[in-house]
Amino acid sequence: MVEKNMLANPAPLGLMGFGMTTVLLNIHNTGIFALGTMILAMGIFYGGIAQLIAGIMEYQKGNTFGVTAFTSYGLFWLSFVGLLVLPEFVTSFDAPDGIAMGWYLFLWGLFTMLMFIGTLKKNTGLQLVFFTLFVLFYLLALEEWGFFDSIWVGIEGIICGLSAIYLAMAEVINETYGKTVLPVGKPLLK
Repeated sequence: MVEKNMLANPAPLGLMGFGMTTVLLNIHNTGIFALGTMILAMGIFYGGIAQLIAGIMEYQKGNTFGVTAFTSYGLFWLSFVGLLVLPEFVTSFDAPDGIAMGWYLFLWGLFTMLMFIGTLKKNTGLQLVFFTLFVLFYLLALEEWGFFDSIWVGIEGIICGLSAIYLAMAEVINETYGKTVLPVGKPLLK
Protein backbone atom coordinates (compact mmCIF):
# COMPACT_ATOMS: atom_id res chain seq x y z
CA MET A 1 0.00 0.00 0.00
CA VAL A 2 1.38 3.42 -1.04
CA GLU A 3 0.86 6.19 1.49
CA LYS A 4 -0.16 9.52 -0.05
CA ASN A 5 1.82 12.58 1.03
CA MET A 6 -0.70 14.86 2.72
CA LEU A 7 1.68 17.77 3.36
CA ALA A 8 0.77 21.02 1.67
CA ASN A 9 3.20 22.83 -0.61
CA PRO A 10 4.77 25.58 1.57
CA ALA A 11 6.50 27.33 -1.35
CA PRO A 12 3.61 29.70 -2.19
CA LEU A 13 3.57 30.99 1.40
CA GLY A 14 7.30 31.64 1.34
CA LEU A 15 7.23 33.16 -2.14
CA MET A 16 4.34 35.48 -1.24
CA GLY A 17 6.06 36.58 1.96
CA PHE A 18 9.21 37.32 0.01
CA GLY A 19 7.47 38.82 -3.02
CA MET A 20 5.07 41.20 -1.31
CA THR A 21 7.69 42.46 1.14
CA THR A 22 10.20 42.96 -1.69
CA VAL A 23 7.70 44.91 -3.80
CA LEU A 24 6.83 47.22 -0.90
CA LEU A 25 10.47 47.88 0.01
CA ASN A 26 11.34 48.60 -3.60
CA ILE A 27 8.41 50.95 -4.10
CA HIS A 28 10.07 52.83 -1.23
CA ASN A 29 13.43 52.52 -3.03
CA THR A 30 11.94 54.28 -6.07
CA GLY A 31 11.08 57.22 -3.81
CA ILE A 32 7.29 56.88 -3.91
CA PHE A 33 6.90 56.66 -0.12
CA ALA A 34 9.07 56.73 2.98
CA LEU A 35 10.36 53.74 4.89
CA GLY A 36 7.94 53.21 7.76
CA THR A 37 6.14 50.74 9.95
CA MET A 38 4.27 49.19 7.00
CA ILE A 39 7.49 47.90 5.43
CA LEU A 40 9.10 47.06 8.77
CA ALA A 41 6.04 45.07 9.91
CA MET A 42 5.93 43.22 6.57
CA GLY A 43 9.65 42.51 6.97
CA ILE A 44 9.12 41.00 10.43
CA PHE A 45 5.90 39.10 9.96
CA TYR A 46 5.40 38.17 6.31
CA GLY A 47 8.90 38.45 4.87
CA GLY A 48 10.48 37.09 8.05
CA ILE A 49 8.26 34.81 10.11
CA ALA A 50 6.13 33.47 7.25
CA GLN A 51 9.25 32.45 5.32
CA LEU A 52 10.68 30.77 8.42
CA ILE A 53 7.46 28.77 8.72
CA ALA A 54 7.66 27.85 5.02
CA GLY A 55 11.28 26.77 5.50
CA ILE A 56 10.37 24.53 8.43
CA MET A 57 7.59 23.00 6.33
CA GLU A 58 10.07 22.41 3.49
CA TYR A 59 12.27 20.57 6.00
CA GLN A 60 9.37 18.23 6.74
CA LYS A 61 9.06 17.58 2.99
CA GLY A 62 12.79 16.84 2.66
CA ASN A 63 13.43 19.80 0.33
CA THR A 64 16.95 21.06 1.12
CA PHE A 65 16.73 23.90 -1.43
CA GLY A 66 13.43 25.12 0.03
CA VAL A 67 14.68 24.90 3.63
CA THR A 68 17.83 26.83 2.79
CA ALA A 69 16.06 29.48 0.71
CA PHE A 70 13.04 30.21 2.88
CA THR A 71 14.75 30.10 6.27
CA SER A 72 17.68 32.16 5.00
CA TYR A 73 15.53 34.87 3.40
CA GLY A 74 13.18 34.88 6.38
CA LEU A 75 16.20 35.56 8.55
CA PHE A 76 17.42 38.14 6.02
CA TRP A 77 14.22 40.14 6.52
CA LEU A 78 14.42 39.86 10.30
CA SER A 79 18.09 40.89 10.34
CA PHE A 80 17.43 43.74 7.88
CA VAL A 81 14.69 45.14 10.10
CA GLY A 82 17.03 44.68 13.07
CA LEU A 83 19.74 46.69 11.32
CA LEU A 84 17.28 49.52 10.79
CA VAL A 85 15.53 49.45 14.18
CA LEU A 86 18.05 48.27 16.81
CA PRO A 87 20.15 51.47 16.78
CA GLU A 88 16.98 53.40 17.71
CA PHE A 89 16.44 51.30 20.84
CA VAL A 90 19.98 50.40 21.87
CA THR A 91 22.00 53.60 21.67
CA SER A 92 25.30 51.76 22.04
CA PHE A 93 24.60 50.02 18.68
CA ASP A 94 25.62 52.04 15.66
CA ALA A 95 23.61 51.76 12.47
CA PRO A 96 25.76 50.34 9.65
CA ASP A 97 27.33 52.93 7.39
CA GLY A 98 27.17 52.63 3.60
CA ILE A 99 30.33 50.52 3.40
CA ALA A 100 29.09 48.02 5.99
CA MET A 101 25.57 47.85 4.56
CA GLY A 102 27.06 47.37 1.10
CA TRP A 103 29.01 44.34 2.31
CA TYR A 104 25.90 42.96 4.03
CA LEU A 105 23.98 43.24 0.75
CA PHE A 106 26.93 41.93 -1.30
CA LEU A 107 27.10 38.74 0.81
CA TRP A 108 23.37 38.21 0.36
CA GLY A 109 23.94 38.67 -3.37
CA LEU A 110 26.71 36.07 -3.34
CA PHE A 111 24.49 33.61 -1.46
CA THR A 112 21.64 34.27 -3.89
CA MET A 113 23.89 33.86 -6.94
CA LEU A 114 24.98 30.45 -5.63
CA MET A 115 21.36 29.51 -4.92
CA PHE A 116 20.52 30.58 -8.49
CA ILE A 117 22.79 27.78 -9.72
CA GLY A 118 20.49 25.36 -7.88
CA THR A 119 17.47 26.77 -9.73
CA LEU A 120 18.83 25.65 -13.10
CA LYS A 121 17.29 22.24 -12.38
CA LYS A 122 14.01 23.88 -11.34
CA ASN A 123 11.34 25.81 -13.23
CA THR A 124 11.97 29.02 -15.18
CA GLY A 125 9.82 31.03 -12.77
CA LEU A 126 12.11 30.19 -9.87
CA GLN A 127 15.16 30.91 -12.02
CA LEU A 128 13.76 34.39 -12.75
CA VAL A 129 13.11 35.06 -9.05
CA PHE A 130 16.67 34.13 -8.04
CA PHE A 131 18.34 35.82 -11.02
CA THR A 132 16.56 39.12 -10.44
CA LEU A 133 17.23 38.83 -6.70
CA PHE A 134 20.98 38.36 -6.98
CA VAL A 135 21.13 41.27 -9.44
CA LEU A 136 19.08 43.35 -6.97
CA PHE A 137 21.40 42.58 -4.05
CA TYR A 138 24.47 43.55 -6.09
CA LEU A 139 22.83 46.76 -7.32
CA LEU A 140 21.84 47.66 -3.76
CA ALA A 141 25.40 46.99 -2.58
CA LEU A 142 26.81 49.21 -5.34
CA GLU A 143 24.29 51.90 -4.43
CA GLU A 144 25.34 51.73 -0.76
CA TRP A 145 28.98 52.05 -1.81
CA GLY A 146 28.11 55.24 -3.68
CA PHE A 147 28.61 54.08 -7.26
CA PHE A 148 25.19 55.32 -8.30
CA ASP A 149 21.81 56.40 -7.01
CA SER A 150 19.08 55.22 -9.29
CA ILE A 151 15.34 54.72 -9.37
CA TRP A 152 16.12 51.72 -11.61
CA VAL A 153 17.32 49.71 -8.61
CA GLY A 154 13.85 50.01 -7.09
CA ILE A 155 12.20 49.11 -10.39
CA GLU A 156 14.39 46.00 -10.71
CA GLY A 157 13.40 45.07 -7.14
CA ILE A 158 9.71 45.47 -7.98
CA ILE A 159 10.18 43.13 -10.96
CA CYS A 160 11.91 40.62 -8.67
CA GLY A 161 9.10 40.76 -6.11
CA LEU A 162 6.39 40.50 -8.76
CA SER A 163 8.10 37.43 -10.25
CA ALA A 164 7.89 35.74 -6.82
CA ILE A 165 4.21 36.71 -6.46
CA TYR A 166 3.46 35.30 -9.92
CA LEU A 167 5.23 32.02 -9.13
CA ALA A 168 3.44 31.69 -5.79
CA MET A 169 0.02 32.19 -7.36
CA ALA A 170 0.89 29.91 -10.29
CA GLU A 171 1.67 27.12 -7.83
CA VAL A 172 -1.58 27.69 -5.91
CA ILE A 173 -3.80 28.04 -8.99
CA ASN A 174 -2.20 25.17 -10.92
CA GLU A 175 -2.52 22.84 -7.92
CA THR A 176 -6.12 23.94 -7.31
CA TYR A 177 -7.16 23.28 -10.91
CA GLY A 178 -4.99 20.18 -11.33
CA LYS A 179 -3.50 21.53 -14.55
CA THR A 180 -1.28 24.33 -15.81
CA VAL A 181 -3.27 27.54 -15.81
CA LEU A 182 -0.30 29.83 -15.22
CA PRO A 183 2.89 28.47 -16.82
CA VAL A 184 6.10 28.35 -14.78
CA GLY A 185 8.49 27.03 -17.45
CA LYS A 186 10.85 24.11 -17.55
CA PRO A 187 14.29 23.56 -16.00
CA LEU A 188 17.32 24.59 -18.05
CA LEU A 189 19.21 21.48 -16.90
CA LYS A 190 17.95 17.91 -16.61
